[in-house]
Amino acid sequence: LIFARAAEPGEWAVPGSFCFWDDDPAALAGKRRQAFRAGFLGVFSFGWSTLVEIAEASDADHDQAIASLAQLLRAHHGAPDDSAALAAARDEIAFARTLCDHPPGTVLAMTRRHDADGAIREQFRSLHRREGKPDITRLPVFGIVAVEGEEEIVEHPDLTTMTRRAP
Repeated sequence: LIFARAAEPGEWAVPGSFCFWDDDPAALAGKRRQAFRAGFLGVFSFGWSTLVEIAEASDADHDQAIASLAQLLRAHHGAPDDSAALAAARDEIAFARTLCDHPPGTVLAMTRRHDADGAIREQFRSLHRREGKPDITRLPVFGIVAVEGEEEIVEHPDLTTMTRRAP
């Protein structure tokens, strides 16, 4: 219900901000806006996920993720040739790997916004297992967290319209 297309469980994901480079921030609405605000892009399904979990992956998984992402960049995001698409996919996967400096099972969340100068800014949060509670399903995924020194992002979602289904 949140995204037009959901990422598949277990697939590699990247922040995917490149999907919004040509968007007018004022024109973002509905599911597209939600994907912009808090979505990680699945590199095989090209669907979105609000949360991702850090997991170990093989070299083959890494290579498949790069190839799949390069295909998306070439087909839908204006990469001029296969070489440029591959280089951009490698960079995006390398950046995603820098977010994985946590133990497997750590859950990551992201918020994304446009700054006044038009740049896209991403903020990442990690949710760790609590001591004595090894079950990842017991994490307080939805909670209010105060962060000092950062601007507060204020949202007023209309839950009534979000739950309506198209005819």
